[in-house]
Amino acid sequence: MAIELHNVSKSFGDKVTALRDVSFEVPTGSVLALLGHNGAGKTTVVKILSTLLRPTSGRAIVAGYDVAKEPGKVRASIGLTGQDAALDGSLTGRENLVLFGRLRGMRKQQARERADELIDQFSMRHAADRRVMTYSGGMRRRIDIAAALVDKPRVLFLDEPTTGLDPRSRRDVWALVSSLAEQDITVLLTTQYLEEADVLSDSIVILDSGKVIASGTAEDLKRLVGHRYCDVSPTDPADMNRVYAAVADIEGVEVDYGANTVSVPAPDGVATLTEVLRRVESLGIELHDISLRKPSLDEVFLHLTPGAVKV
Repeated sequence: MAIELHNVSKSFGDKVTALRDVSFEVPTGSVLALLGHNGAGKTTVVKILSTLLRPTSGRAIVAGYDVAKEPGKVRASIGLTGQDAALDGSLTGRENLVLFGRLRGMRKQQARERADELIDQFSMRHAADRRVMTYSGGMRRRIDIAAALVDKPRVLFLDEPTTGLDPRSRRDVWALVSSLAEQDITVLLTTQYLEEADVLSDSIVILDSGKVIASGTAEDLKRLVGHRYCDVSPTDPADMNRVYAAVADIEGVEVDYGANTVSVPAPDGVATLTEVLRRVESLGIELHDISLRKPSLDEVFLHLTPGAVKV
């Protein structure tokens, strides 16, 4: 295992407990998504695993080293990117990568060669010799992740790596993260985007109030909801309120005006879809689409953390 937490707790003084007996493992070369609402303990976990905080109790192991007893060896084995890119805007992308290599103890030529490798790997040759202050958000994030990989870490921590990025840049970062597993690099990812966790992760851990409340693959967690959903999309968006009124008595109905969709919990599968279709057709509303689907991770999260603010 690349990462192991065994009953890890963290308290700040007598009144604030950030983590309570957190335990999970991450196999080598896999991607784990750590989810939870703001204040659930995600960043505290990352800080403990990256030796920035010491656990109050329990044991955490990264790349085979105890974070409390062998912090130097842990730091030599990991890469870390925070929510804000840790780059010098006055330097070029190439100069930033060389600087990080030198800070990691590389000789000048070795640092330059490694910077060239990463520039090619991250498709940044066209902008490598421009100052980082001129980069877009997506380009800055790519160079920031590249900097965390200068010394070829065994474990990489990505703390909300796509926050604030446009959809195209977000997908570029997704492609980069997916490629890391092929290099046998273990990734622990925190994210505000549940779709991101669904796409990238091999496994997921959900925290709530500092405790692990669920873990498993995305499919494992979706099964916890216990039912599918029937999505109804009228051809004319003006009919959305009429569709909603026709099914509003069914518990858990949700309306997404942006997606022009009414989502109805479907515990009885096809029978629920048939009933919804009967009700809508009785109103003479033309449908663009009606379908059954599995729950999304957003719905899983809201099901498991009722009353919590979504990540």
